[in-house]
Amino acid sequence: MARIIQCVPNFSEGRNKAIIEKIVEEIRLVEEVKLLDYSMDKDHNRTVVTFIGEPENVILAAFNACKVASELIDMRNHIGEHPRMGATDVIPLIPISDVTMEECVELSETLGKRIGEELNISVYLYEKSAKKSSRENLADIRRGQYEGMEVKIKEEKWKPDFGPIELNVKAGVTAIGARMPLVAFNVNLDSMDINIAKKIAKSVRANGGGFKYCKALGIEIKERNIVQVTMNMVDYTKTPLFRVFDAIEREARRYGVNVVGSEIVGLLPMEAMIDVADYYLRLENFDNSQILERRMME
Repeated sequence: MARIIQCVPNFSEGRNKAIIEKIVEEIRLVEEVKLLDYSMDKDHNRTVVTFIGEPENVILAAFNACKVASELIDMRNHIGEHPRMGATDVIPLIPISDVTMEECVELSETLGKRIGEELNISVYLYEKSAKKSSRENLADIRRGQYEGMEVKIKEEKWKPDFGPIELNVKAGVTAIGARMPLVAFNVNLDSMDINIAKKIAKSVRANGGGFKYCKALGIEIKERNIVQVTMNMVDYTKTPLFRVFDAIEREARRYGVNVVGSEIVGLLPMEAMIDVADYYLRLENFDNSQILERRMME
């Protein structure tokens, strides 16, 4: 069985396709790495890229992409709805086949050290890679965003794991971490009131008393004149998508607002969608082996 990991870097550019194509091309050029998907979002001004391959090749592709991003993206000019702190904002590493989470932690350290030393970019380790419990949550590292990092990075508590103890003003800061598959899930509301989206987001996210494995923010989608609850579902096996969707729909009704749609950003495990179908269709005695594509892969 091949040793495979997944990498899902997020880049702080979602409007200039030429820049993203140059970054993505660095991934395509690495042998035995397969580019699965990349998704640009103009309002978030962010692109999520997904690729898989042998661990060492994936790490090389991630470094090369980060290098090009640091050359082409200038954080001093970046504006977008999604919280961000660097040109290559975050690089998650996910074990897929014949690779342990512990090995992904080691790989994250190798990648972080190289980015820090060769690209002069401050790097924080998060999730399973975090050296301190205070750094496990990416939102805590990113709090203050790019604009606040120049001061934050000099605090003893927030000294980077790798790289300089001063902000690379052009490339910003990068977070790297081993984690399980994450689902980026957004729910759109037929309202322009950002306060409603923020209140609903607070009600469903873990630190607001909501779902333990849900991170949520309320943002504006100006292009469509609506607001959105944008979420990272960090463990869909423990907090399924349908449960959060139902909660958002109920909360929205309290404010006289309707859900007009939802979206998945990037890729997600098949099981996450099967759970949704199972719940809403009220399937009886359903087994995953009944899925055609699964039987074809056996």
